[in-house]
Order: sequence, then structure tokens, then C-alpha cells
Amino acid sequence: MLKLSELQPGDIVMAEFEGQKMEGTVKELNKEDREVCVETSVQEFWFKPEHLFPIPLTEEQLLKLGFEKVENGDGSVKYKKDSFRVLVPHKGDFSDLEIWWREDRRHLRQAINVHELQNHYYQMTKVELNPA
Repeated sequence: MLKLSELQPGDIVMAEFEGQKMEGTVKELNKEDREVCVETSVQEFWFKPEHLFPIPLTEEQLLKLGFEKVENGDGSVKYKKDSFRVLVPHKGDFSDLEIWWREDRRHLRQAINVHELQNHYYQMTKVELNPA
């Protein structure tokens, strides 16, 4: 389950409808009725937050978002998208990562989800992070 306060239009989430989960993009928030409009491959539909789930940040997700992978000699992996960087100190371990854009550097000491990276990216660059 996701908190309504964590979501922004453009965020990618997993939406559950009648027991099936589908990846979708947040289109609109209705804070008064506590509903979120999510566009899936099927249609746009309004969901309650208890039917929305985060998507863990993984290499696969970063590549879907258009990041380019660079393996470093020390076992770390850097993911690049334009001048934005995500550094994973140990290949495949997303529980401790560093992100930066220009002078803004952030060290995240816990695993994050795709929508959280999208929100950091937007805060730092003022540009939405969408799938490539």
C-alpha cells in the first residue's frame, strides 16, 4: 500500500484491480476523496491508496527509465541519464545508493522504490523521469 502523500503525477506504481496487479502511471490525485487516477496498459481508472503498491528500484527498472549502465572496476555500478547519476556501491545491491545531479548529492541508506527515485529526480532536476 502507498501513502497518497508520497505520490505525484507521473509516478510509476503497481495497481491492483480484482486481484490482478498492473504497472501504471499516476495521472491525477484527488486528495479530497483519497483516490488516485492511474493509467495502465488497459485504461485509466481511479484507485484507493490501499490498491496501489510500490515497484522496487532494480537495474531492470533503471534501464526501463532510460539509464545507461557502467560497471566500475571496484565492483560498483553507475547508472547515467544525461547528467544525473545513480551509484550502487555493490552490483545488484540497491539497499545503499548515492544519487546526484550537479552539486546536489544524496546518499540513500535504504532500498527505495521507482516512484521515490522519480520524486528525487524531479526535485533535483525539475524534469519528470519517465520510461524511455
